[in-house]
Amino acid sequence: MGIQDIIEGKKQWRAHTARVKALPQDYQIVYKELQRYLFKVGPVDLLDGRLLPGILEFFEEGVAARKGVLDLIGNDVAAFCDDLIKDSRTHADIIQESINLGSGTAEK
Repeated sequence: MGIQDIIEGKKQWRAHTARVKALPQDYQIVYKELQRYLFKVGPVDLLDGRLLPGILEFFEEGVAARKGVLDLIGNDVAAFCDDLIKDSRTHADIIQESINLGSGTAEK
């Protein structure tokens, strides 16, 4: 990754966060909770993928349709996130694999 890639990535991230800040307050709160959850347990390729921009677009469409954020995602932020990443390899998968490998060698 070169310096230009880093600069471009920062520009994209700043534009993304500016769009988040343009959302209504309740949407911002839920988006930040989604983001926090996904950074903890989310897919390995979270920052390279389209998941966060996709969620932001989904929220912007919800605002345009005058829907409440909980009408879009339901009351359980974690369940919504888990459904989004159900087919993705996550950090939790990697940790579980390392635990399984560690316990497998201890038994031998």
